[in-house]
Amino acid sequence: MVSLKQIYVTSGIVVLAIILGISAFTTWYTVDESEQAVILTFGKVEEGISEPGLHFKLPWPIQSVEKLSKETFSLQFGYEEKDGEIKEFPDETKMITGDENIVLADLVVQWKITDPEKYLFNADNPREILYDATSASVRSIIGSSEIDEALTSGKAEIEAEVRDLLSSLIGKYDMGISVLGVKLQDVELPNEEVRKAFTDVTDARETMNTKINEAKKYRNQKLNEAQGEKDALISRAQGEKAARIERARGDVAVFNKLYVEYKSNPDITRQRLILETLEQVLPGSEIYIMNDDGNTMKYFPIRPLEADKPKTEKEGSEKNNG
Repeated sequence: MVSLKQIYVTSGIVVLAIILGISAFTTWYTVDESEQAVILTFGKVEEGISEPGLHFKLPWPIQSVEKLSKETFSLQFGYEEKDGEIKEFPDETKMITGDENIVLADLVVQWKITDPEKYLFNADNPREILYDATSASVRSIIGSSEIDEALTSGKAEIEAEVRDLLSSLIGKYDMGISVLGVKLQDVELPNEEVRKAFTDVTDARETMNTKINEAKKYRNQKLNEAQGEKDALISRAQGEKAARIERARGDVAVFNKLYVEYKSNPDITRQRLILETLEQVLPGSEIYIMNDDGNTMKYFPIRPLEADKPKTEKEGSEKNNG
């Protein structure tokens, strides 16, 4: 028969083996590159581990390890995508805009765990709190925005405001989470009839903006043409100004030369000027010398004499040659 002592010894060996086995398997642990860990000593957080690799600790139950992911998580608000299928929750996404219109808005929140200790112990269910904070933030921002902003050009601004408000709320909860980004997936009207009416309004607004842009383009074109014509007129005027100044300078030079001649021979210069002026004012006319009473005193055929002069000179030349 087996003695009681042998039973005690065997039991002790088994217990010791179990203890040694537990110690052997619980004094080391590994952390992947995508993980972070915290060491708990009798349930109290001692330190955080973020370096990947093999690490050692005191055996269980003295110390234990809690591992958390470093990856970026996506919180889907208003819908759920699973195995390529999307399931929507319109009751959760229905909200009222600032101008009292109803819209359906769903979005995605990108977040990650930045403080494992706070994530594990400062909140009972951080994911649920994050979801509720997201719902409160988006409803608050949509509730202060007009429907046009929510459906068209204001989405980027709404996303930024939701992210800021959500980050503020999460910071107050102090549960070791950081919000990285907010992306509105879809903002739409609740039924087809309302969507069609809003589409018509949007199309009309786009047509209006197109016409306004075309009018501005036409205005700019005409302004450029007018500016070009103005510049051309100014350039021509400046050229004409310069030409007139040069002509005036030339006239002054001619006048100065005539004045010198006039001082030397006043009578001859006066008669020459009269004849030249008459030729300019009345080209091709015959000149008559009149009495003061208007009767013809003498016919003085200047033009015929000028016409006959070359002929006479030519005849004389021929006679001389003969």
